Amino acid sequence: MAPHTPPALGSAPAQPWRSSTRHSRGAPRPGDSPTGSETATRRRRGRLVAGLPAVGLVLLAGCASVADVTGTATQQDLVELRGEVAAAQQAAQRARSDAEGAATRAVDARLRTQGTESERQLTALTRRLDGLTTSLTELVARVDELASRVDALGRQLRGAAPAGAPRTATPVTPGASTSPGVGTPPATTTPPLATAAPSVSAGTRPATNALQPQDIYQAAYIDFSKGSYALAMAGFREFLRRFPDHSLAGNAQYWIGESHFSLARGHANAGQADKAVQELEQAVQELRKVVANYPRGEKAPTALYKEALALIELKQPGLAQQRLEYLVTNFPQAEETPMARERLAAIKTR
Repeated sequence: MAPHTPPALGSAPAQPWRSSTRHSRGAPRPGDSPTGSETATRRRRGRLVAGLPAVGLVLLAGCASVADVTGTATQQDLVELRGEVAAAQQAAQRARSDAEGAATRAVDARLRTQGTESERQLTALTRRLDGLTTSLTELVARVDELASRVDALGRQLRGAAPAGAPRTATPVTPGASTSPGVGTPPATTTPPLATAAPSVSAGTRPATNALQPQDIYQAAYIDFSKGSYALAMAGFREFLRRFPDHSLAGNAQYWIGESHFSLARGHANAGQADKAVQELEQAVQELRKVVANYPRGEKAPTALYKEALALIELKQPGLAQQRLEYLVTNFPQAEETPMARERLAAIKTR
């Protein structure tokens, strides 16, 4: 057996048996070229080592939170999130309160505007009502005055003495002798035909036991003014029966037609359409008599216009147009002519 020789000074120690064993299992020996797997492993290790400084820089710079890196929220993040949620809720509440306040103010402003407008309209209506009340009071006073005059005239006519009463006899001269042959002959009665008619004092109407034409007309007109249309028509018809050639005959005929027209309006306002139609038809007939019997009377233009209005209400625009054209042609200066032209224009545009 050869003796053990110690290693020379300065030489490398001998490798243990394990090293030889590892080399024997295929590990690369010093001086051997590296394999492909070892090369890939070295590259991965180099990349990891190169990336560690970058991660450290990011963490040190504070550019990313722990939650961003690790995907887990910290307690501080939860506190901040809750604060943001509370601030958002408060902002939403303030916005809602502001919106509700704005809506309330808008409604209040609108209500105030409507209230002011309503008060203005109410004031105007009140003034108009006061004016109508005053006019009505004046009309009532006028009607009462006319009624008093009519009553006074009636009393005067009833209290007038009958005319034409003959004198009974010539009175005997006082102191004259009544015996025949002495003095003057006895007085004899005067025959009725020889006596003179009594004189009528000034301002006293002759007694005829009947009203004058103006009295009958005025009484009928008062009834019309009071809305007693039936009595008014009876009075005007009595006037026409007694005085058909009087200067007020055309007016009386017109007021008969106007009474029917007013009755038609009353029935229409009461919802009685059938009666309204009957009165309108009667009004047309009576108003037509004004133009037929009194063509140059002062009420002829008015009768034509009212007849046309009644025909329009009766849904007869063709006949109404004829009457209006007749009015415009024959009475160009009448008060109703401008209104007739407006009605004609309205009928033609339909």
